[in-house]
Formats: sequence, C-alpha cells, structure tokens
Amino acid sequence: MAGTTFDAVIIGAGHNGLAAAVHLAKRGWSVGVFEAKGEAGGAVKTREVTLPGFRHDLAAMNLSMFAGSPFLREHGEGLGRHGLGFAPAAHCFASVFPDRTWFGVSKDPALTMARLNALNPADAEAWDAMMQRFGKDAPHIFGLLGNVMPSWATAKLIYKAWRQNGTAWTLDMLRFLTMPTRTWADAHFQNDKVKATLAAWGMHLDFPPDVSGGALFPYLESMANQAFGMVIGQGGADTMIKALTGYLKELGGEVHLDAPVAAVIHSAGSASGIRLADGRSITARRAVIANVTPRLLFGTLLPGGSGNPAADEKFRAFRPGPGTMMIHLAMDGLPQWSAGDELSNFAYVHIAPDFAYMNRAYGQAMDGLLPEAPVLVVGQPTAIDPSRAPDGKHILWVQVRVLPKHVKGDAAGAIGGTQWHAIKDAYADRVESIIETYAPGTRDRILARAVFSPDDLEDENPCLVGGDNLSGSHQLDQNFLFRPVAGYSRYKMPMGRLYMCGAATWPGAGTGAGSGYLLGKMLAGA
Repeated sequence: MAGTTFDAVIIGAGHNGLAAAVHLAKRGWSVGVFEAKGEAGGAVKTREVTLPGFRHDLAAMNLSMFAGSPFLREHGEGLGRHGLGFAPAAHCFASVFPDRTWFGVSKDPALTMARLNALNPADAEAWDAMMQRFGKDAPHIFGLLGNVMPSWATAKLIYKAWRQNGTAWTLDMLRFLTMPTRTWADAHFQNDKVKATLAAWGMHLDFPPDVSGGALFPYLESMANQAFGMVIGQGGADTMIKALTGYLKELGGEVHLDAPVAAVIHSAGSASGIRLADGRSITARRAVIANVTPRLLFGTLLPGGSGNPAADEKFRAFRPGPGTMMIHLAMDGLPQWSAGDELSNFAYVHIAPDFAYMNRAYGQAMDGLLPEAPVLVVGQPTAIDPSRAPDGKHILWVQVRVLPKHVKGDAAGAIGGTQWHAIKDAYADRVESIIETYAPGTRDRILARAVFSPDDLEDENPCLVGGDNLSGSHQLDQNFLFRPVAGYSRYKMPMGRLYMCGAATWPGAGTGAGSGYLLGKMLAGA
C-alpha cells in the first residue's frame, strides 16, 4: 500500500463509489478505495460463470443510464482512454403474450408506431402525443434526478419549470410522481398489451401496477428508449468498471481489493478513517465515503452507532426491496419465440403479460411464497453484442422478479423446501418451463446454466440484501428526499466527515453513477 492516509477513503468499489473517487481525484484529492471482494464493480460485474468464452453480466446489464449521465459527459474522454465501450440496441424491449402475440419498442419510431397501429390506432396517437410531451417533460425530470435532494438547485429547477410551463403543468407533474402505473397507463392507452408492456418496467423498481409512485419509471424507460435507444456494455457491463478503475489509477487514486473494512474509525462525533479486517488503520483527512447500504453501515461498520440513536434506528429500519434470482444460460442459439422471429433482436423480452399476473407474483412473494409464475426479464445480450460468446453461440440473462428472501412455501405447491440453496435449481427449472411456453425448444439449446439465488446474490455483494438488487425499495416512503432517510438525503450522515453514496441514496438504483457524482461535486465544490 503506497500510503495509509488519504483525503478521502471510500468503502466499496461499486460504480457510484468509483465515480465519486474519479471526480475527487480529478480535482486533486488523494483517494483510496477499499473493496471486500477480489473484484471491483458491486452489482456491475461480468464473468464466465457457465462455460469458457461465455461472458455473463452477473446482475446489471443495461448501461443506458451511464451512457446518458452527466458524469460521463464530464469524464467520458478519460474513461474512453481506458476502454469504455457501448453496444447500442436498435430494438430495446418487448413483452410476449399467451396468444402468441407481442408488442415492443424499437429506436426507430416508425416500427413502434406500426406495431401500435396494428393493436389500436388510438394508442398510436396517444404514443405520439406522449413522445411530444416527453420532449417538454424530460429536461425537468432528468434535471430533478440530476440534482441533490433537497437543494437550492432543485428548488430553482422546480421554480424554472413552473415559470416555463405554468401552474397546471406543475401540479400535473407533482400528481404524476405519486401515480400508480395502472392509473397512468389507463389514462393514456386502451390496449391491455400496450399497458402491460410499459408496466413491466415498474416491476424492476418494486412497483407492481397499483402502488403509488410507480408510473415514473415506466414512463421514463419507454420514452427514453424510444427517443435514445438502449445500450449495453461492449464485451460486458464490466467495461464501465474497468474504465473507472483504470482512469482512477491514472489520476493517482488507489483501488485495494480483498480489503474488507471492519469498522469506521471515529472520535468526538467525526469520522477519521477506517479499520480493515486485517487490523490495519487507514486515515481519511477530509471524508469517509460509504458506498454501502444503510444496514451495512449502521449495523456493522458503526457497531456503537453514530452518536445519534434516533437517526441510527431509522437507518437500520431502511427496507430492502424484494429478492431477485439471476439465471445465466450458455446457449447453442437464441430462443425461437413463437410470437415472432423479430423478438430475437430485442435486448429485453419481458414475460409479464397483464396486471393480474404482475400483482399475483408480487403478492405471493410478499407473503413469503415462491410465485407460481414470476415476472421474467429475458435479456438477449448476444443479439446486440456477439462478442460475449463464441462464434455462433449465445447467452441469456434471465432476471426473476420478485422473490422472497425467506421462503415459507410454494404458491404452486410443487417445491417442498424453504432454503434457497436446496430449492434454487427446482425454481430455475420452473423459470425455464415458463420461457419454454413462449419459446418452445429453448431448453434444447441450453449448453450450461448458472443459478444465483437471492442468498447467492447477497453473498456475492452484501449490499444486495436478500437478493434485492435495488439496495432498498423505491416506494414513496424511501424515495426522493426520503432516500435513504428523511433529513439525510444529501449524502451527509449523522456524524462529521461521514458520507454515504450508492443505490440506497438519491437518485436510487441504476447504472447512472448519480449519487457518486453528486457527492463528489459537493465535496470538491464543483
């Protein structure tokens, strides 16, 4: 280790922590990042988990948020020198239905509009109107997501939006931010398949169709994919992590792997460094930044608390989202979707055919049951980036949403165990059977399989509590200025010189590096 003193010490080498480190190092801070695992990346990792030559994104696959982020606009040149590369998807997302039909959104508006007209011409008109509105809404919404919550910058943004658009628009937008997905979809579209296709995005962020606040993410994803397309990482999502770590080292920062942190060192109400599990102490002159979940920081790294028991209790009560299972398949060929060959070109194919299906899966998981039919996100990365598999071969990235961490039983009555290590393969078989229903013959193309249960995901990354890949539910009581805890949404913790970033903080989950960048700007003064 080159030194034991830094201006900023960062716990965890997830992309937000690395983004904060890059921004501070670029402004002259000495920075040390300490990661418990032998690999940087947090939930953004790519690994050969099935067969040699098949590169699977373990959790996050979609890098669209990073590709469009303010962080990349500022630091893209340096990241490019270290190999950052994107693979654009012309066909973004689709949903399949039991009657062998489908609907999907492609970057070419003419393709999307043709599909909408075939389903319902009125919905095509509504889609076009929504795209026009998105052009008006987007600068204000993305501005909100790109500012500290709360802050004078956020207040000025809201005031500017009101001055430009008027009171009626402002009130409509505030109402929209609290709206359930079903209410929003019903207000704009008539065809149930269009509604279900958009609502599937809500399930990515712990929003089944009837939960307040769920409409925002489906709106942003559907409109942004239509306007800008989707991108994944060239060669794997870890292109982002390799570029961040490479650029950080160029700037003089240090990344220490296999360096688990045992505790935050503090005295007189102020953090002064960290103690590693091997007993070494690292001093932080200006900031200790925890790129971890509240439960890990306040339950493990601050065993005696922060000195503010009331705040500590709120942080410890921060609620994880539902569990997730990841199934990685090495394939002899892509699925042959019975709804149409075009589906093999899409980055994502959702199996979530209607509101009732989504609500049933969510309710069963919340009751501790293995859902009879879970929501599936079938990622087809080699349809976009063939370099991730040997010539002529493919991979599938299957995300199973949503699942219980603690299993009480099986809603279908077919799986008897309750421990994930014992039942994960049986449940993965169920998932394969669901895919087989929509794409017969898929099982015959599987060369190898790797299954990561909710417990496996937490073992891989302790921030994924119970397999929650969101680092905390995004429902309204844990979003906006309530993320992670009211009064502490500006990254400053209830202890001097201690800060938190990551998906558990505003603006939440995803690959946009938002919290790391915003915290880095706050600490560096720009």
